[in-house]
Amino acid sequence: MEHFVVSARKYRPQTFKDVVGQQAITNTLLNAIENNHLAQALLFTGPRGVGKTTCARILAKMINSDEAHNNDEDFAFNIFELDAASNNSVDDIRSLTDQVRIPPQVGKYKVYIIDEVHMLSQAAFNAFLKTLEEPPKHCIFILATTEKHKIIPTILSRCQIFDFKRITVKDAKDYLKFIAEQQNVIAEDDALHIIAQKADGAMRDALSIFDRVVSFSGKNLTRLAVTENLNVLDYETYFKSTDLIIENKIPELLIQFNTTLAKGFDGHHYITGLASHFRDLLVCKTPQTIELLEVGEQTRQKYLEQSQKVSQEFLLQAINLANDCDLKYKTSKNQRLLVELCIMQLASITFDGEKKNSKYYIIPPSYFVKKGITPIPVIKPKVSDPIVTQEEHTETIQIEEEIIISENIALIEPPKIILNREKKSPSGLSLKSIKAKKEHQIKQMEVIIDEENLPTEAFTEKELIEVWNDYTKKLKNSGKHNLASILSIDIPKLKDATVYLEFPNETNKIELERQQFELLSYLRKSLNNFDISISITVNEVLEKKYAYTSIEKYNKLKEKNSNIELLKKTFGLDV
Repeated sequence: MEHFVVSARKYRPQTFKDVVGQQAITNTLLNAIENNHLAQALLFTGPRGVGKTTCARILAKMINSDEAHNNDEDFAFNIFELDAASNNSVDDIRSLTDQVRIPPQVGKYKVYIIDEVHMLSQAAFNAFLKTLEEPPKHCIFILATTEKHKIIPTILSRCQIFDFKRITVKDAKDYLKFIAEQQNVIAEDDALHIIAQKADGAMRDALSIFDRVVSFSGKNLTRLAVTENLNVLDYETYFKSTDLIIENKIPELLIQFNTTLAKGFDGHHYITGLASHFRDLLVCKTPQTIELLEVGEQTRQKYLEQSQKVSQEFLLQAINLANDCDLKYKTSKNQRLLVELCIMQLASITFDGEKKNSKYYIIPPSYFVKKGITPIPVIKPKVSDPIVTQEEHTETIQIEEEIIISENIALIEPPKIILNREKKSPSGLSLKSIKAKKEHQIKQMEVIIDEENLPTEAFTEKELIEVWNDYTKKLKNSGKHNLASILSIDIPKLKDATVYLEFPNETNKIELERQQFELLSYLRKSLNNFDISISITVNEVLEKKYAYTSIEKYNKLKEKNSNIELLKKTFGLDV
């Protein structure tokens, strides 16, 4: 058996022009070489299989090539590749720094390619810092990693960073088509597209999948062979599912889902693929967004045809249902039932067979308009005594019926049922009765204020305070300690007929405003002045004056009686 070389190695790019999907980086490196503007420390970062190590090798080869040397020479003596995953200790880095001092035997530069550099230990990174910052003129370092965030900032700041992007599906498919032509493989466009999608932006993965599928199907690569070998659901499955959903065929849809599970596919895989299918159909609804559809030409035409069968509202609702099922799938205890319920809901979006007419017409009024018929209303006399008597119920039922008759067509409006029940008196403890009592008190206040010839005798602030204290005592005797304590917070000030109060917080203000009607009534009657009103302000600074700790309480007492300090010193007391 001959030795087989995988496509990822056999077709590895030898020049920057052969690199797929990284034109911005390759052009930058070419210009840097031509203009002698190449940094001595480079960091290539990006996902797996996008060409980081390949570009590093091509760069190492190009900077050593000149007119005196053959371009095909690989300069193996000048290129050193170090796998940081297995050589991540301080001793490995020290050995590397010792080799850096020796100039190259052939060519101009010694190039050190350190792959998976994020695997270096913290100590190894620190040992590498000085050499990386000031390397010899004949030395260039190229670091490659898939996880840039694991590299310490001091290393990143010493490197020129190149971010490699994922390879697009179109670029990967075009390169696979080139490889298929090189190997004399007849490949369908949709088959290559599925391989490119499965690779998820990694060219190396795409070539590995290509080799596997070619081994399975031979020189004729079809879409069915690719889907069968890769164990992925074919586009046809979702096209058929969507047709069944549009036609509201729930039994056939459940059977198809069962067949899909029997093939070894996961229900989660099916529902996420169905959501993506709806998204692709939605993309096809607008000409400007068709470019977002990443499928082959034949499949694109099928998407365009099916997108004409469904509305945008249907697709939005279907995507929402499928996405909701996707989110709940992992936490569901009966995952199959969850997916079946979802597809039944999808098939019921446009189903109107069970919908009932909201109007009580046997034949809609529009029918008469089309026929040129004018309905003649006929009112049937009211039934004299339509009361149905039962021992348990005392309800009077009045039935009114209107019958519209026109050319042997009778339209009967359903009876209107009016129930006359005895009104029950509200409970004295209900919230409704409490609210009614408050409203009644407010109305009484308004009535009193609006009447003419009410007394407005003058009174002093001292008289106000006496009445105020009497009302406070009255509240304490009746058990309303909370309101009494609020009224004791501040001494009322009088200006004209307005009583001014200042509270330390908003809570006190709100509580007093709720209870102010009884207070105002008491003040007006006691002082014989019905122009009295209350104005409440909040001053949060006052709240800080209240004593809470032992020290604050002691200082308060000391302000009232200076002999407390003498008492404390005499007996050696502590607070």
